[in-house]
Amino acid sequence: MSIELYAMPASPRAFKAIAVAHHLGIEFTLRPLDMLKGEHKTPEYKALNPNQMMPTLKDGEYVLWESNAIMQYLAGRKPQSGLLPTDERGRLDVTRWQFWDLAHWDPPIETLLLENFVKPKFMGVTEYDEAGVAKATEHFHRAAAVLDGQLKGRKYVTGDALTLADFSLGAPLHYAVQGRFPLEPYGEIRRWHASLIGLPAWQKAMAQGALPDRASAAA
Repeated sequence: MSIELYAMPASPRAFKAIAVAHHLGIEFTLRPLDMLKGEHKTPEYKALNPNQMMPTLKDGEYVLWESNAIMQYLAGRKPQSGLLPTDERGRLDVTRWQFWDLAHWDPPIETLLLENFVKPKFMGVTEYDEAGVAKATEHFHRAAAVLDGQLKGRKYVTGDALTLADFSLGAPLHYAVQGRFPLEPYGEIRRWHASLIGLPAWQKAMAQGALPDRASAAA
């Protein structure tokens, strides 16, 4: 039985897991979830993921949720890929940036995307949280300055080799225009993201509905 991935492909959190699977050449069956229709709240899905979030991976009887953990699981099946280095310091460097993603990068991006794109386009919400957006923009600039500095002199986040850190941090930038992410001052981030878009794995994930012009919804 192949790996099953329960996900809403339009979500950046789903995109990074899907793109990693494609990059590694791991076969999987996509089980689409329409969160706007509440498909993540069914009893059957809650039994897999009590958080009622996505993505969720099912490999036989083994179930794993949280996108960055799923990415590490997939990379562990193909250690020769180098996406998750096998030496301790290299592995911790990649993991450090995945932790940083959750703590500093993802939260302001989520707010900007929700307020500027998801709420008005898919939820019919006209109220705009100006204070929340202002705070998220401040935090975005703080995090972007750190990432932009890290990328100077490096092809990818941790050096010359592509790793899970790049998939984790690069995924939401497909929505930079829709989410009004203030990326103009950060040339290194824009250069790096442009290189990621050219990866075959990125293109395959895009074809599964991960980009705005193909997506029916975003989260």
